Amino acid sequence: MNAQNPDMTADTALVPEIDSTATTAMATETTMLNPRFYTTDFDEMDRLDVSSIRPEWDRLIAQMKSDPNKGHFKKNADWDQIDWAAMEPKLRVEFIDFLVSSCTAEFSGCVLYKEMKRRGNNPDICELFNYMARDEARHAGFINDALREAGVAVNLGFLTKAKKYTYFRPKFIYYATYLSEKIGYARYITIYRHLEANPDQRFHPIFKWFKEWCNDEFSHGEAFALLMRTDPKLTSSFVNKLWIRFFLTAVYSTMFVRDHARPEFHKALGVDIEWYDQEVFRKTSVIARQVFPIEVDIDHPRWLPNLRRMRDAFGEMDAAKRRGGVAGWLGKVTGGAKALTAFVALYTIPVIKREPPKNVRLEPIY
Repeated sequence: MNAQNPDMTADTALVPEIDSTATTAMATETTMLNPRFYTTDFDEMDRLDVSSIRPEWDRLIAQMKSDPNKGHFKKNADWDQIDWAAMEPKLRVEFIDFLVSSCTAEFSGCVLYKEMKRRGNNPDICELFNYMARDEARHAGFINDALREAGVAVNLGFLTKAKKYTYFRPKFIYYATYLSEKIGYARYITIYRHLEANPDQRFHPIFKWFKEWCNDEFSHGEAFALLMRTDPKLTSSFVNKLWIRFFLTAVYSTMFVRDHARPEFHKALGVDIEWYDQEVFRKTSVIARQVFPIEVDIDHPRWLPNLRRMRDAFGEMDAAKRRGGVAGWLGKVTGGAKALTAFVALYTIPVIKREPPKNVRLEPIY
């Protein structure tokens, strides 16, 4: 026992030990909040015809082919050595969780894009997914190198075989992946700009790589924006507008809940979680006007209160899961009902209608 600081000992005792087996298990787990591996109707995607957006398509492909970040994801003199053992225990756990989640999300994209390239015959689509798989593989590998320094690298080969795959129709892949890439850009650039102004709060060197990294995410989102433009019904029909509304609400609320599960991580960065999430939602909403005809009203009086209710409901479910037994089961049911009620309240907030521009392409400006 640490007689000089018993509180520290008690606090540390509550923090689980993490090794490579544990992080691989974390990445393999499939829950509502964890990044998923997806599969889809690859034959349908192979039939995509980009002739209606050919000029914009060719410019994007030329940019990806030039590979502007070819030499970026390598450690250099800017990569400071980190004493992981000296990191505050709760921060270490949350930061590892952040890195594992990010690595899983990046590798998920790599697996999906690589499979499309492998199965396809459409030269336009195969070329696109080849470049995107290349980028996501670099991202995942770079994050895993950071985890390797801490002795907790994810076994990506095992992950490919062990992770459950979720089937999504191609249009759902477009909506979900477009938002994932664009919100990834907004998240990374918001952190990067904050730490650029407050370098004393940069507790790990990986954040220095976020600017070029998030520009990859931006260009991937551009690809899915163009793919959605090949079929106007994907963003204009009544039913598809309801689906877009669903994915916007689901992606934003999932991010809010997940971020609030990492209070020490955001405290170390020096950012208020609600401010950060609203800033990311705002950037993403502005960007998504390029293709989506509706926008979630994140300033509506029902928005933040119901995000908080959803956060609390997931907290209840997590506590109930740890409790186990009949009481735990009842707690999960009750928490699930509260989460569903909060989601419905968010989903039914009146949306803001937008008219997407004629030219879909954007460039990162933040």
